[in-house]
Amino acid sequence: MMESLVYQPEFQMIQLLFIALSGDLVASRNNQSAVIGLILVGVLVGPSAFGLITYTDFVSGLAHLGAVILLFVIGFEFSLRDIIAPRNWAIATLGVVVPWIGGYGLATLSGYDQSSAIFIGTALTATSIAITANVLRELGKLQTEAAKAIIGAAVIDDILALMVLAISTDIVHGSFSYASIALITLKAVAFIVIGAAFGLLVVAKYLVRLDKTRFARKYPEFIFIFAMMLAFLYAMGAEAVGLSAIVGAFIAGVSFKDVELHQSRSLKEGAEYLQIIFASIFFVSLGILADLHAFTPEILVFLVFLTAMAILTKVIGCGIPARLGGLCTRDSLIVGFGMAPRGEVAMIVALIGLESGIIGQGVYVALVLMSLITTIITPIIYRNWFYRNEDCADSSLGS
Repeated sequence: MMESLVYQPEFQMIQLLFIALSGDLVASRNNQSAVIGLILVGVLVGPSAFGLITYTDFVSGLAHLGAVILLFVIGFEFSLRDIIAPRNWAIATLGVVVPWIGGYGLATLSGYDQSSAIFIGTALTATSIAITANVLRELGKLQTEAAKAIIGAAVIDDILALMVLAISTDIVHGSFSYASIALITLKAVAFIVIGAAFGLLVVAKYLVRLDKTRFARKYPEFIFIFAMMLAFLYAMGAEAVGLSAIVGAFIAGVSFKDVELHQSRSLKEGAEYLQIIFASIFFVSLGILADLHAFTPEILVFLVFLTAMAILTKVIGCGIPARLGGLCTRDSLIVGFGMAPRGEVAMIVALIGLESGIIGQGVYVALVLMSLITTIITPIIYRNWFYRNEDCADSSLGS
């Protein structure tokens, strides 16, 4: 009877939320971002240490929802202009090219074959927008020029990283085609443009009109539920064209940014309550994913150089165009470090490489740990260097 209770969704939710609370306490005691506490506690309770919880389908599903809801909420802070600014395209482009070259070169010098080197370079092109966005949100810095550059460039980065993944996979399998790459790019750009236009010009206006009806007055929760349904629809649409689901959710949030409701429940406020629960589980899951038992001395040496390369190439590749684009040196460094977290994006790329037989278990472990370390480093640098003397806007957000 007791064993069956352990696998009940209710018990797993109790575990995950208790872990999230513990993560908040750890972060608070050490004056760090909530993200750091959540990930570190996830490592401790996961396979790497105590083995109290594993990355089950249930945890994976909740974490995925958490990332989607988090970026939907973040989208409310931005406009479409923040995404399509020319400066962001330059940041994103060099932020993909420079890490790929650095990763490929390091892997080649480390003795890995060309296929593995290509995929290692590909994993380094990724950027996890969820991590940096949440930390900036905690610090109350989402409306700064640096934050707008990071978020805008990260959305473009997702398109470019998708192209690089497709190109790398085709090259390794000997089936490279310019037509297939062009089709992937066209689908991704079309989804963002059409999705944003439809959301801004059709859905947002419809929600405002619906809010004025007697039906909305009688059922004030209807519009919120409808908006959340559309957010998940956008997320699913993004995945259908090969983009990350969180990009679709972000576009939905941007689309509904200026929707003013008078009779219905606030879209942003309602989504924030969901985000508090599910985003916490998402960050905990990143720690659970890391299994340090596969660690070896050889992997440790490669991991040190790989992590250094991962951070340095993003700081250079994104920081230089940010500086040339008009940002000051400090803000340019904020952009560079803000684009450094690889998070779940690089982990997914690594898993694709492992399952395809392109990389081995050792490289896979190194990429996963690199993803985890880069994810942890950025919040630490933000809070203890760039924003050391500035209080959080709301330390409870994101946890």
